[in-house]
Amino acid sequence: MMRLIVFISALFLSGYVTAQDYDLLLKGGHVIDPKNRINRVIDVAIKDGKIAAVAPKIDAKKAAEVVDVSGLYVMPGLIDIHGHVFAGTAAFGALSNGFSSLSPDGFTFRVGVTTIVDAGGPGGKEFLVFKRNIIDRSRTRVLSFLNISRAGMYGDEYSDEQQNVNYMDPKVAAEMALQHKEHIVGFKVAHFHKPDFVAVDRVVEAGKLAGLPVMIDFGGSKPRLSLEELLMRKLRPGDIFTHTYGELLETKESIVDVETKTLKPYVLAARERGIIFDVGHGGGSFRYTQALPATKAGLFPHTISTDLHTGSMNGAMKDMLNVMSKFLALGMPLEDVIQASTWKPAQVINRTELGHLSVGAIADVTVLNLRKGKFGFFDVNRDKMVGTQKLECELTLKDGKPVYDTNGIMIPTALTK
Repeated sequence: MMRLIVFISALFLSGYVTAQDYDLLLKGGHVIDPKNRINRVIDVAIKDGKIAAVAPKIDAKKAAEVVDVSGLYVMPGLIDIHGHVFAGTAAFGALSNGFSSLSPDGFTFRVGVTTIVDAGGPGGKEFLVFKRNIIDRSRTRVLSFLNISRAGMYGDEYSDEQQNVNYMDPKVAAEMALQHKEHIVGFKVAHFHKPDFVAVDRVVEAGKLAGLPVMIDFGGSKPRLSLEELLMRKLRPGDIFTHTYGELLETKESIVDVETKTLKPYVLAARERGIIFDVGHGGGSFRYTQALPATKAGLFPHTISTDLHTGSMNGAMKDMLNVMSKFLALGMPLEDVIQASTWKPAQVINRTELGHLSVGAIADVTVLNLRKGKFGFFDVNRDKMVGTQKLECELTLKDGKPVYDTNGIMIPTALTK
């Protein structure tokens, strides 16, 4: 045994065997890491599932595997804080263990998303089913905004629990969240159709009890409730207003006055007081009649998200990169688009171990191609903008391992004509 150790040591010293400093080196890419204020061509090295180095011209000989990503953009794994991934087979489950939700791994990695937050699919009654069936069985990092309704987003034709305030118990919701801190990042209220703030008040109370933010899918009632009341008095700094650019005027007040085409002044005041404005594109919640005047007035989103479900993915939304590309077309700078899809959502959901490429951080990495050309981006009303840039996923790494590789850039060429 001693002779073997001496022999191996001699091989190391002679150069026949070399210890690799890094498992993987992404070389020559344009890194955008908003947390660390990096926006330039620089190399990224990974070791044992963690970021090991971010520096110019890292020696390729120090890495077991080198991937040339020159001409591409390298960034933290994307975080989608509004999706619906409680997929199941309940006949009337809708977005709670039903057919309207999607299995996450099929729709995340291919567009650079490594973390997705289910927005209110399960309530307290169904959360353990969601954990067992989806969280525990997915390679994607799946988190949850727990629905204040104990049943979650079942179809109203099956159950009245989304409309019955007796099923909205802040203490029960807070207790469940505190028992599952590693998975539950906040609370959600949605699809409440009565002209009353009681559902909002209940979900905010749960947020206070657990020390977590809430996400509000506002509206759905006749007569409409006051959006100014919601943003300026009901919600707390750090709470999330989703579907920011929606326009469902019969049941929801919009952020832009449709007659004057101007942003209502209290919206910017709400942003100043700390309300988080989230896209939540969805199948019916993104209109250019709202987004164009709002962004011209300076209201770009804090967080870009999809509201992913079977309807939205086959409509105007499509996927995370399509929504990000829409905001490029609206004039949002690329670095801001990346920040709203990485570091800012990590902060909003209090998961600051994610969303950046600091040395020692989890090596969730997305590599994107920014295509130049002529691209059409339409909204939920089928109004279209033409943009000149479109983001496409080239490579996704989760915990330092490839989980999606569009063109096989990590696979050596073996076949020739």
